[in-house]
Amino acid sequence: MLKNNSFNRWLLFISSVGIIFLIIWNTFSFFKILKENERIKMEIWATAQEDIKKSDQLKLSFSETSLEVLQSNTTTPMISYSPKEETYIHRNISESEINTAEKRKELINRFTEEYEPIEVFYNNELLQIIYFGNSPLINKIKYYPIALIFIMLLFFFAFYFFFRTARASEQNKLWAGMAKETAHQIGTPLSSLVGWTELLRSENVDPSYILEMEKDIERLKTITDRFSKVGSVPTMKIADVVKETKTSFDYLQRRSSKLINFSIDLPDVSLTVNLNPQLYSWTIENIVKNGIDAMKGKGDIHISITSNLKSAFIRISDTGKGIPKKDFYTIFSPGVTTKKRGWGLGLSLAKRIIEGYHKGKIRVLKSSVDEGTTMEIMLYLKEL
Repeated sequence: MLKNNSFNRWLLFISSVGIIFLIIWNTFSFFKILKENERIKMEIWATAQEDIKKSDQLKLSFSETSLEVLQSNTTTPMISYSPKEETYIHRNISESEINTAEKRKELINRFTEEYEPIEVFYNNELLQIIYFGNSPLINKIKYYPIALIFIMLLFFFAFYFFFRTARASEQNKLWAGMAKETAHQIGTPLSSLVGWTELLRSENVDPSYILEMEKDIERLKTITDRFSKVGSVPTMKIADVVKETKTSFDYLQRRSSKLINFSIDLPDVSLTVNLNPQLYSWTIENIVKNGIDAMKGKGDIHISITSNLKSAFIRISDTGKGIPKKDFYTIFSPGVTTKKRGWGLGLSLAKRIIEGYHKGKIRVLKSSVDEGTTMEIMLYLKEL
């Protein structure tokens, strides 16, 4: 089904490009034909002009057809120069365009670029040089391909936006379905574990064991809650991001290998932001676990928080293998991963949580190959 959809999209895309190419090609062909007809029309006009000159010099009455030809051209702008009298006559040009010698020269230069001037001879004597340019109709058609290309670009943009949105919608539905199913699947054994802890408590088992089990049960409840929120609008509240970050840090430090050196640098004041604590802690854990994987289980993790008047900045650094600069943006795309095992959803979910739900920003602040990476989360400050 997905293969058929992809084939249909590409078929539609290629067909659309082919149709637009044919329209542009035909437009240019039509434009060339119009220009050629314009020149033929001017050559006929020049012939009529020559006919009139002959008739005038021979004291003959010129044909009515020649007069009609001269009078019928009301669209093509032209300047006729008589070398003998050194005079200029213009037709179909407004006075404001040719009221000075400089303007007339500019117009002649423009006409010469558009068409080769027509020279009128009689008895091997040059009677006239006719400079002419595009008629208003041709000028309009001349810009039509540009407008068509602009429309084509808009079409491609709309096409790209439509399919990107459709693809994102499909991915969102898939993620939401998988997340909710995962939450549902975890819920059943979780309920049993709660019952087992009560049973063990009644059997006088060492309370410290039960306490650790209860901590893990609470953790599973948190994970279930997180998955259940994917695909739905989470509840946001004003919370201290410093406190929530410290909570996530403490949990990760306790649950990670002793080969990982954790350090944290927090401000002495509270920084309140609009936050969903469960989803925010999930983001911190995803980034930290990615860093631990990049360090192959041994190295330094450092978390720091700074702020300005509008925003709080949470930076998470590791001493792992680093990220090439060309991948700074692609690592947030679904399915992109540098690990041999993994679905490449961690950073994609982190981006969705921070930018989609919290209206903040997440990015690779800096990274060097074999030296480490610093990720930065930006959240807007809110007043209590």
